[in-house]
Amino acid sequence: MNTDDLITALSSDVTPVRRGAVGRRVLLGLGGGVLVSLGLVVAWMGIRPDLGAAMHGGAFWMKWAYTISLSIAALTVTIQLARPETTRLRGLWLVAIPAVLLAGLGAMELMRTPPGDWLRMWLSYSWMQCPWRVVALAMPIFVGLLWSFRRLAPTRLRAAGAAAGLSAGAFAATVYCLHCPEVSAIFVLTWYSLGILLATAIGALLGPRLLRW
Repeated sequence: MNTDDLITALSSDVTPVRRGAVGRRVLLGLGGGVLVSLGLVVAWMGIRPDLGAAMHGGAFWMKWAYTISLSIAALTVTIQLARPETTRLRGLWLVAIPAVLLAGLGAMELMRTPPGDWLRMWLSYSWMQCPWRVVALAMPIFVGLLWSFRRLAPTRLRAAGAAAGLSAGAFAATVYCLHCPEVSAIFVLTWYSLGILLATAIGALLGPRLLRW
């Protein structure tokens, strides 16, 4: 059998992949991980008791606007990298927009706040716990995305791992908002983002090892 005949024989029984199968697979793993992270918030940290009242204020929606928009942008990149031979990423620049907008909001906060209160506004009382809690909540989501990738064919393993970590961190930060009472944009920009970046770094480190196929 020559090469052309072998290729024809191997491709004759290939089942066509349904449109959107990659996205559905990634969303399935993501959804499972988010549910586990939500359970961790409820069982470990607790939902903030004033959540109903907080949802009537702008600070809560400021945090969710940041984390949800970052989650969507990161997930778009993650789905692209789940496919083989991704040479050009579309929409990667969108990841920067939420951070830039939040930085502008944080700058406006600083201008309205006396300099003597800047440190308290930046650190508040939970700055030491916030990044690590975001990372902890990101791990179930990261595992869910890795499960999704095992049935897919990523080839840029480090980039795919970093994108999965970024998505996991952003979605974890969204879940963490249900517990966190902090209201400062500069706090969210610093400590939420640090947790998200740590999850991204973990994904980049583990991607080549865990996504190899």
